Amino acid sequence: MDGAVDVSGLVGRAREGQARAVARLISLVEDESSHLREVAAALNPLAGNARVLGLTGPPGVGKSTTTSMLVTAFRGQGLRVGVLAIDPSSPFSGGALLGDRIRMHDHATDPDVFIRSMATRGQLGGLAAATPQALRVLDAAGCDVVLIETVGVGQSEVDIVALADTTVVLLAPGMGDGVQAAKAGILEVADVFVVNKADRDGAEQTVRDLKHMISLGRRELGPSWRQPIVRTVASAGEGVEDLTAALDQHREWLVAHGELEVRRTRRAEREIEAIAVAALRSRLGVGHEALGRVARRVAAGELDPYAAADQLTG
Repeated sequence: MDGAVDVSGLVGRAREGQARAVARLISLVEDESSHLREVAAALNPLAGNARVLGLTGPPGVGKSTTTSMLVTAFRGQGLRVGVLAIDPSSPFSGGALLGDRIRMHDHATDPDVFIRSMATRGQLGGLAAATPQALRVLDAAGCDVVLIETVGVGQSEVDIVALADTTVVLLAPGMGDGVQAAKAGILEVADVFVVNKADRDGAEQTVRDLKHMISLGRRELGPSWRQPIVRTVASAGEGVEDLTAALDQHREWLVAHGELEVRRTRRAEREIEAIAVAALRSRLGVGHEALGRVARRVAAGELDPYAAADQLTG
């Protein structure tokens, strides 16, 4: 049991920028609290204003450093910033292995920056299952920009596309898996490419490889966005103006072509679908007697899996 929770009070304090209230709301979401429906109902009318930027790419390309650089840039514009850093789960506790205390320490004392690490808890796709609701918490709490930094797990990170308004894919020179990741399909999710650590040997070759791959990309009907390639040295803050300019240009393109509404509707569809599927799984139950019974019949060849599913859901 969760005990008594004053959801409306928490939401009010979160709107005022109280970090503890924001953290408590995200914890309720992550823990699948019995108050989750009440939290969602209170937050949803207040959300929908924040820019949502996703950062993804292979491990070691500097996602956290780039995120920190962007936080500094947005704070320089007077914007409130939220960061959701999605970390691999501990096999023992299920919690985030990389805590927010060791991330982006330069912003730790800024009351207009909220940083939260979230564990994937085995969730595929590079995101935690609770990420959409945690995003809604930060949005409703008045963050102007929310940065979502995903686990560097390779091509399965494409889930970020369903959540972000703009997806940034980072690569770095000297990493052989960079172009391989592109061949595997991860770069197809990018709205903006970043070649970080651009002061290293091989940076220009990485840029050329990306340009070549973009030129080979499939042309789609309707308005097209040609992904820019931005060179950065995030550890030194170099290239941040070019990156924020590219992000602004993509935002303008989204609005001008009606794509922002399309993406946000798609985001809602995915979230609703995930909730419905989770509810169905809960109703069936892994150890549910009826599920076990039809599973044994399928294993014995007495029933096909479609007919079995019909029996469970009919």
